[in-house]
Amino acid sequence: MTPSYAPVAATGTFALTAWVILLPLAGAAILLIGGRRTNRWGHLLGCAAAIGSFVLGAVLFFALLAKPGAQRSYDQHVYTWIPVPGFTADVGFHLDQLSIVFVLLITGVGSLIHIYSVAYMEHDENRRKFFCYLNLFLAAMLVLVLADNYLLLYAGWEGVGLASYLLIGFWQHKPSAAVAAKKAFIVNRVGDVGLSIAVMLMYTTFGSFAFGPVLNGASSAKVGTMTAIGLLLLLGACGKSAQFPLQSWLLDAMEGPTPVSALIHAATMVTAGVYLIVRSNAIFDVSPNARLVVTIIGAITLMFGAIIGCAKDDIKKALAGSTMSQIGYMILAAGLGPIGYVFAIMHLITHGFFKAGLFLGAGSVMHGMNDDVNMRHYGALRKFMPWTYVTFGLGYLAIIGVPPFSGYWSKDKIIEAAFAQGGTSGWILGCAALLGALVTAFYMTRVVLMTFFGQKRWVPDAEGHEPHPHESPWIMVVPMVVLAVGSVAAGFLFSYHNAFVNWLSPVTGFSEGHSPINTAVLQVVTLVVVALGIGYAYLGYGLQQAPSTPPLGSFATRAARQDLYGDAFNELVFMRGGQYLTRVLVYFDMKGVDGVVNGVSAGLGGSSGRLRKLQSGFVRSYALSMFGGATLLIVALLLVRG
Repeated sequence: MTPSYAPVAATGTFALTAWVILLPLAGAAILLIGGRRTNRWGHLLGCAAAIGSFVLGAVLFFALLAKPGAQRSYDQHVYTWIPVPGFTADVGFHLDQLSIVFVLLITGVGSLIHIYSVAYMEHDENRRKFFCYLNLFLAAMLVLVLADNYLLLYAGWEGVGLASYLLIGFWQHKPSAAVAAKKAFIVNRVGDVGLSIAVMLMYTTFGSFAFGPVLNGASSAKVGTMTAIGLLLLLGACGKSAQFPLQSWLLDAMEGPTPVSALIHAATMVTAGVYLIVRSNAIFDVSPNARLVVTIIGAITLMFGAIIGCAKDDIKKALAGSTMSQIGYMILAAGLGPIGYVFAIMHLITHGFFKAGLFLGAGSVMHGMNDDVNMRHYGALRKFMPWTYVTFGLGYLAIIGVPPFSGYWSKDKIIEAAFAQGGTSGWILGCAALLGALVTAFYMTRVVLMTFFGQKRWVPDAEGHEPHPHESPWIMVVPMVVLAVGSVAAGFLFSYHNAFVNWLSPVTGFSEGHSPINTAVLQVVTLVVVALGIGYAYLGYGLQQAPSTPPLGSFATRAARQDLYGDAFNELVFMRGGQYLTRVLVYFDMKGVDGVVNGVSAGLGGSSGRLRKLQSGFVRSYALSMFGGATLLIVALLLVRG
């Protein structure tokens, strides 16, 4: 049974909800308008705004925690956005168990990334602008998850797209960064079209954009309409969360500064699609077909990203493939309905800890290796960067699902839920999730072995400078340590006495499901699968030295290096196809539309030229013409009367 949406007006402490957004938004505005005058302290203001927003989020969380489960839903009306007769759109915010979880993730992990960035971007002349964009990113994502209606959610959705464009292309002097930013922006526009049409269809169906009328009315609406809305919402989610077939932008987005990668992958942009589907659970519960498509997209993407991650030598791109795969797990779980909604969000939160830690660890490695991202040029770094090694290692153990680390508690639940779907589809989805766990263990072990073990394989940079690996400054290490603690403990805390299920189920609903495989047996099978992935990676990269240049490899390896030809497919089908379509339309316009217009013009011009020759200018000629015309009229009249 889908929970009803019945919030009450926000008063007292809950009236602070809007300030969670206003603090980072104000920080971005001050840094943007203040310009160079804020250069000396702009990074401090950016950090303060993010931390202040997190503190307010924590206050709201504990205020919700003090309420009974059925009384944790509040709406705060701010102002009427579009007051038009027959059409009203409001700016209002909704606080409940789901939105506060995202608030804490966005502001908590976002604050740690802000602090890390103080040192990481220390020598960048545009550091103040960078923190302005980070604050804008947080504000837009907070609007998205706190909006109480789909139109305002869409505004936050577009704000996230803008902020990601600005941050991915932050180093615009690099052509690759500028191209990556444009690619991310354009691919996301495809998904945004789906979301915008879904919002319009909601209004025509329910007469409102607000969550209340839409979610409460979904059960009584036509199934076909709900299926259409669900599939359009999924299209939007595929764009933001880099799911098949709109996944191609995510790997290129690594051209931005490493803190941006951490923010996009762990706390903001790619999590938006998962939030959208889970928030819209009432719509998907009505349409089994839409949910089935969601699970298929998740299963395809979790394998797609994992395979790509196996062949990447760029440490950030290997982690990007990992993110694609882990978000695929979340989308798969969200498509399972009440069996999986809670676990989709649970894995999203645990993933926020270990993936942010992994990306910040990658940034720390780059910091000590002259910004070299090629893992074939690393090796033996555990001796030179012990803090980075330990924190990265804890994130590694969490993501591959080794107990008792956080990924074990969340990812294993998704595997169980997939099998509990029942029938043939349950076996297919469960086996895909298991296979994804094996490949995850392989490529993440490969990353750790190539980076921190073996012999050093360092090479001079383009300017001939030999790397001198060293531990990062404490202001970068501390956020990594905090995230490592979350990677270790978060999953256990969430699972203790079903704490996370009990917290979120009033919003999403929850059903146990009945797996055809005993839970204990499935856990053992999963651990064996993970061990196989680790062992296979150790045989390939632990017992032997990784060559400094990648071997040619098999067709599968070459395909994975080319992102499974996703870009080639898009170029062939969409870009080249668009070019040919444009050429056909241009030809039709020039030869067809312009041909008709020009033909009429030429015909009139030619006719008038010929008629002009009849105008001789002699009066006798005109008199003769008049006489002839009068004669013809008289003859015709006589014939008619006769």
